Amino acid sequence: MTRYILAKQFYFKDHVKERGFLPILADGHFGQYQTEEPDGEILDYSDYSIAPGLVDTHIHGFVGHDVMDNSLEGLSAISAALPACGVTSYLPTTLTAPKDLLTKVCQTIGENAQTISGAKIQGIFLEGPFFSETYKGAQNPAYMGDPIIDDLDDWQNAAQGWIKKIALAPERDGAMPFIAHAKEKEIYPAIAHTDATYDECCQAVKAGASIFVHTYNGMRGLHHRDPGVVGAALSLGQFNELICDGLHVHPISASLVLKAGIDKTVLVSDCMRAGGQGDCQSSLGEFSVIVKDGAVRLKDSGNLAGSVLELIQAVQNLVKWGLATPMEALRMASFNPAASVGIDHLCGQLKTGASADFIVLDDDLALQATYINGTLHFSNH
Repeated sequence: MTRYILAKQFYFKDHVKERGFLPILADGHFGQYQTEEPDGEILDYSDYSIAPGLVDTHIHGFVGHDVMDNSLEGLSAISAALPACGVTSYLPTTLTAPKDLLTKVCQTIGENAQTISGAKIQGIFLEGPFFSETYKGAQNPAYMGDPIIDDLDDWQNAAQGWIKKIALAPERDGAMPFIAHAKEKEIYPAIAHTDATYDECCQAVKAGASIFVHTYNGMRGLHHRDPGVVGAALSLGQFNELICDGLHVHPISASLVLKAGIDKTVLVSDCMRAGGQGDCQSSLGEFSVIVKDGAVRLKDSGNLAGSVLELIQAVQNLVKWGLATPMEALRMASFNPAASVGIDHLCGQLKTGASADFIVLDDDLALQATYINGTLHFSNH
């Protein structure tokens, strides 16, 4: 039986529709928006707005679990908890690690991705291990090296084709043929944790790289005589991830990325296992971290180490900082991330025929409810 969402406005990809009705078909997909009152069951959100479920394409963990734990129970717990952040689709994200552990993690995700309930696993993001030690961040340099095409093929075979994205440093030997191979295999190559020059980034983009990972963080910065990786991110027209927690990137710096292209800006959480747990001691991979006042820092150095950001908070922050309209901020956390890894036909927009994954928001963009395939998965009431 068809049900109808009644709301005061709906955030479509590039426009806002005012009060109307959006059908949820019996198969859990959206029907066509209409303004006339239908004959059927009404989900009355007439005081609220409806937006697509958020899509987090860079997230390591949540509620005490990490993708690198290689645990089906952990993945299930992450998927069950993410709707409380407005997230309905995500890419479980790995860390730099030995090849055999990455193989096992890929296998676990690939074998179970379609059966885990809650937020949908839409692919795997391999963040590493082919990075520069100079910008290692909170990743272990002992496992970093030059890209090996056969390793990627082995991981993809173990994952049963679920790898959607891999990040690497373009200056590493063999990076260009590796990027070209990944693209040929429909894996989106991304630039991250890198000391590359602007020219090396240009070569990587020409070879097929199309995403800059957590722009500004873990990369050679911008200098007027050396544009570096940041200069490439701001000028080459590719997708740019941003961690908008107010800690990783200053709002003014974030505004420069938006000016380079709102339609190419991708909000990510880069959340780690301590997300959703408040101030605590935790770990990121093999490193001990301390979470205090919303910041995750390495216990030994005090450097930032991932985040505990919830993606809906990133949306709220961009609006609060005056950098984007609600429609623009929501697009950067839904359609853009999905488009950056070629899954926008599966998620990230209120579109006829798409899965009925959506969120309910009040006028302050505070999350009221999250639905997946038309079924309620979170409510704050």
